[in-house]
Amino acid sequence: MVSNRVDIKQAITEGKTSLGIEFGSTRIKAVLVDDHFETIASGSYEWENRLENGFWTYNLVDIITGLQTAYSEMKQEVERNYGITIRTVGSIGFSAMMHGYMAFDETGELLVPFRTWRNATTGVAARELTQKFNFNIPERWSIAHLYQAILNEEKHVPRINFITTLAGYIHWLLTGNKAIGIGDASGMFPIDEATQDYHELMLKQFDELIESKGYPWKLKDILPKVYKSGEQAGKLSEVGAKILDRSLNLQPGITLCPPEGDAGTGMVATNSVRKRTGNVSVGTSVFAMIVLEKELSKVHPEIDLVTTPNGSPVAMVHANNCSSDINAWLGLFREFSEAMGQKVDTDKLFEVMLNKALEADPDGGGLLSYGYFSGENITGIEEGRPLFVRSPESNFNLANFMRTHLFTAFGALKMGMDILIKEENVTIDSILAHGGLFKTPIVGQKIVAAAMNTPVSVMATAGEGGAWGMAILASYMTNKNQAESLEDFLDKKVFVDVDGQEIYPDGYDVKGFEEFIERYKKGLMIEKSAVEHLLI
Repeated sequence: MVSNRVDIKQAITEGKTSLGIEFGSTRIKAVLVDDHFETIASGSYEWENRLENGFWTYNLVDIITGLQTAYSEMKQEVERNYGITIRTVGSIGFSAMMHGYMAFDETGELLVPFRTWRNATTGVAARELTQKFNFNIPERWSIAHLYQAILNEEKHVPRINFITTLAGYIHWLLTGNKAIGIGDASGMFPIDEATQDYHELMLKQFDELIESKGYPWKLKDILPKVYKSGEQAGKLSEVGAKILDRSLNLQPGITLCPPEGDAGTGMVATNSVRKRTGNVSVGTSVFAMIVLEKELSKVHPEIDLVTTPNGSPVAMVHANNCSSDINAWLGLFREFSEAMGQKVDTDKLFEVMLNKALEADPDGGGLLSYGYFSGENITGIEEGRPLFVRSPESNFNLANFMRTHLFTAFGALKMGMDILIKEENVTIDSILAHGGLFKTPIVGQKIVAAAMNTPVSVMATAGEGGAWGMAILASYMTNKNQAESLEDFLDKKVFVDVDGQEIYPDGYDVKGFEEFIERYKKGLMIEKSAVEHLLI
């Protein structure tokens, strides 16, 4: 159902709206939706992580500035298009990149700069905890960051009063409530599906592991409280309203749903929360989320076990690197065009260059690249060294060049997905894809379908992304029927009239990707050597 202007104005005035704000790796986006889940207005703020003192981070000033700018742009769009100043919203939700480490003392002071998911500095801690718990603890997870800080005897650890994710921090800042959605929580510490809370045995094992340190805290006491989708997780405080809306028009008291991770909002944005469904989220990093019917047979270091926003178990394959190297190369081609006196529209540049990949040899003509701007846990690479490699016999042309860079963007992901599909025999009925890459029709879908050998769909809503998905979770909290599951809410209300374009794997592409991935695996020694010998 498409909303008309009168209905939208009424929804804004009466607060029959939901606001989702997501902190992505390169952009903070705010999306306001009406009670028909149509986007009313949006705002954004571009930002980049920085490598400071050996850690990838975003500083607090940028976090708050980005939050305020994204909200302000959305608010101004409402004022321009509808002549209304936003004073209230029906519900609000915040989401952000999962994992990472934000540690605070009892006064609320951040003890060390925010350590993002991108850091590959916790290898020792992750391995020890995986062995201790018999449960895969990836390097990105908050508990790995905490334990590594303990192993490193960092001075801030005894002072910790609270640790959380970026989404949890924003929620706490604006409500005063130390809450976290179960999906985001599952990227901090393992979740017990039976209790829908942190795994009690593993909490106890961790406390025993560090008992000799004599810290004045137990792990559960410093973790945020876990909430499921549909629950109320706090209200916008007076201070929070002033932080969010610098114009001071927004009134406090608005209910907030649990803060979630970008993996969870991606599942919602692609209607992928039922068992045997999955989604692929493409950006600076890439991850696939497959909702499981049954437990995996064993621990796989390449596979994270997390949950949907309503607590169902999910196998997550997360690769740290995806689009950054493609963006860098296209930036180079833009420079060339401009040097030749040709101004090129960004969308047109991406469309032309990506479509060249469809003209390539099946395997990319013997070319090889690694778009590793940072370390890659799936392939065991600790630092980033973007590389492009070819032999004298390679078929070096533009089509193969672009195909190779698209293949390699999903190379590490494919290695993880092959474990699920070929070793664990996980059944996947459908994959839905979202992210900027899919703004160019067909190309990205064909590559992902080839990587997974599974049909891949892109919905009309997929371009809305995680901020829209977060707004839907906020709407679910206030608009669901009493016993309505998140799956039913999405199927019967949100996506009932949404069309999608499905592409089946092409045998030509599948065979080519299989040939490429063998070359990719063999060439990892080149990448490792670059890390050892090409110093930065």
